[in-house]
Amino acid sequence: MNIPRKAKLFVFPAILLTCLFTVINVSSIGRKNLKLKIAASMVRSNTAMLYDSLQLGTLGLSTDAFMYGIQGFQRLLNAGRLQNDSVLAIVDFSLPSSQKRLFVIDVRNSKLLFNTLVSHGRNSGKLNAVKFSNKLNSNMSSLGFYITDNTYIGEHGLSLRLQGAEKSINDNAMRRGIVMHGASYVDESFVDNQGYIGRSLGCPAIPEEVKEDVITALKNGACLFIYSANPNYIAHSKMLQRGKNVAMNTPVMPTFHANAAVRPVQALDISAFSAQLPDVSTLKEQAPGINSPTAM
Repeated sequence: MNIPRKAKLFVFPAILLTCLFTVINVSSIGRKNLKLKIAASMVRSNTAMLYDSLQLGTLGLSTDAFMYGIQGFQRLLNAGRLQNDSVLAIVDFSLPSSQKRLFVIDVRNSKLLFNTLVSHGRNSGKLNAVKFSNKLNSNMSSLGFYITDNTYIGEHGLSLRLQGAEKSINDNAMRRGIVMHGASYVDESFVDNQGYIGRSLGCPAIPEEVKEDVITALKNGACLFIYSANPNYIAHSKMLQRGKNVAMNTPVMPTFHANAAVRPVQALDISAFSAQLPDVSTLKEQAPGINSPTAM
């Protein structure tokens, strides 16, 4: 096809400009993707450093439980749903009830506050929790992320209301009366006698001697994550889905808190935690209130 000479004066520069803008756009997208990859790598690295510095692996907390816990904590925090932006509690049901599987972590100051026993529901299993339910009267534990509510004095003394934050997974927690409370059957003497601690009707019950300290640390808007390597939960939890921004925006400074209820942890000085981390798009990846739930 013959292009008139005058037309060439307009067509060829237009083609050149189009190519130039395309190159610039691709370059810009490439730089953005590179920045996101670097940011994601920084988050994974610093999260792993926090996990290692608190010796959480040595204490038994699985890497997946911790990484998922951090991810959900940040999503709830970014959504403005947490009043307590420092404390993350993780119950790792991949561990047997004979082990201390409740980990209360001050992620802002890099402190392991508590590591203690915690029960699961009687119909979830004996030594290990293997079945879970969100249904009323199931007497099973429910997995997922919870937001702590206020406290009250009930059948088990000081107790902490829990709001399930995951629809169809644990959002019946309030109606089921799922709360954190102390219980005499959550004691190592039960492990010595029968190999496992006593079981609840679905509540994460903790030892009587630490209940006041733990509940005080967690009350009024903290994040509680109850984890199990359960394929159904992992596949259906929106909190664990990838592809949404997870900003690790709390500065982390490794200091440690001495407490009789906590296993000893050696303090490490990792000053790199002090810098705030940028937003990233990758990282390993509602319930109505009631006046007085019945503790289970």
